[in-house]
Amino acid sequence: MASRLHFNKRISAAAFVFLLACVLAFPAPVQAQDLPSFISFIESVKNGDPAVLRGVYVPNVMALAVEQQPAGYASYVSSAEGTVTQFSIASEVGNVGLLAHNTHAGAIFPNIQQGSLIFLVYGDGRTETFMAQSVQRYQALEPYSPYSQFKDLETQITLTAEELFNKVYRGEYHLTLQTCIEKDGNPSWGRLFILAFPIQPPPLDEDPLTASIVARKRLD
Repeated sequence: MASRLHFNKRISAAAFVFLLACVLAFPAPVQAQDLPSFISFIESVKNGDPAVLRGVYVPNVMALAVEQQPAGYASYVSSAEGTVTQFSIASEVGNVGLLAHNTHAGAIFPNIQQGSLIFLVYGDGRTETFMAQSVQRYQALEPYSPYSQFKDLETQITLTAEELFNKVYRGEYHLTLQTCIEKDGNPSWGRLFILAFPIQPPPLDEDPLTASIVARKRLD
């Protein structure tokens, strides 16, 4: 019982990352990526460790390295160029979360569309394929408060940080990409979440960009 209470407290504390991921960011120029081929990208991020997520690739959109959070620091988000951060608490609830500042790699996230294919690459070269199914945007009603609530810009429903965490990070196995939304000069104005679910990967000899275009057409 004690361990469960400790875990629930960790989840509540982790919900505050919706604030910290933005407030701790410092502006940096975001340069357009000249994307490598998918095979070249896999080779560039491999380190031989099958248990470690090393990269995320979206055809014609981004090819980013993945950095893990330091132990016990669930609010850490890397400011390194071309890098996203794996959210450790999402892993603890059985899913994959990737965080990035909107002043850094997160600036690319809005280019991911519903139906886009997202490839995760592990240290041994193994890949997982996901399809973006839900793009959700929220306004932080008190952007600089750890007790802020969040308003869904589509439904106008207001959620607490913990309710929002549960909505975007819990549930059946999926990938969530998170960054902040800048508005009126406030980089912490809101939050963007892209939820993607696993699908059967395209054949190895099929170009991932072509596969992504075909997948999106199936949704239309």
